[in-house]
Amino acid sequence: QVQLVESGGGLVQAGGSLRLACVASGRTFSMYCMGWFRQAPGKEREFVAAVSWGGGATHYADSVKGRFTISRDNAENMVYLQMNSLKPEDTAVYYCAADLNFATTVNYAYWGQGTQVTVSS
Repeated sequence: QVQLVESGGGLVQAGGSLRLACVASGRTFSMYCMGWFRQAPGKEREFVAAVSWGGGATHYADSVKGRFTISRDNAENMVYLQMNSLKPEDTAVYYCAADLNFATTVNYAYWGQGTQVTVSS
């Protein structure tokens, strides 16, 4: 069982930056791949980024590649999403997720409650 809590969302102007953080409970954090997903109003939840168990491999959606960076700190049970050059279309609720598999689909086993990111034009 893994519990996830996100933080760091907020309102930012286009071109600005935000850093999302997610803290995980439990002592088996390093067993899980971690992902960030987002869901905009009226749209399906979509993959944003994923990082492998030890952090050595990452994967990004094309829409955020070059602007967002996912990282993790296994000693602190933390995963981060650094978001730069934000655009209004990045506005969404962002979710942290954990799964034993390194995947880009929404079929992760554990999810946080989400944090709102709003980018104004």
